[in-house]
Amino acid sequence: MFDTMTLTKIAAGLFGAWLILLLGKWAGEVLYHADAHGEPSYVIEVASAGNDEPAEELDLVALMAGADLDKGSKVFRKCTACHKVDGTDAVGPHLNGVVDREIAAVGGFGYSGALSGLEGSWTVEALMGFLESPKKYAPGTTMGFAGLKKPADRANVIAYLQSLN
Repeated sequence: MFDTMTLTKIAAGLFGAWLILLLGKWAGEVLYHADAHGEPSYVIEVASAGNDEPAEELDLVALMAGADLDKGSKVFRKCTACHKVDGTDAVGPHLNGVVDREIAAVGGFGYSGALSGLEGSWTVEALMGFLESPKKYAPGTTMGFAGLKKPADRANVIAYLQSLN
């Protein structure tokens, strides 16, 4: 069965494995210091959640009245990477007649669950909100565009899209 030499070999093997584990731990601590860092190398500033200032109200009538189709066409070039205006779909659905069309209404296009779950139509107000920040307007959307921050740019693009109806 087991003699003394076999038990000694088993004990030596276990002790050796334990010793290697301890030496590895010690070497890791020497190479990679886990001490607390002094100051972060860069600071990321975030807006406070408790803004006391009300959000700026947009005068959509004035914005749309001053919209420029040529400028809208130029800003729309950012959208042409994914959208077409000739009635065919690309990465995104075609945008012919998008103004006042039901949301997620292009037949045969596979919309994300975020857009499929939205009710209503693409009114000027809805397009303003969506184009400002698609991810905020429809959380979970697969549209990777960050948005158009300038209200005038959004109004110009919407006017351009209206001209395509």
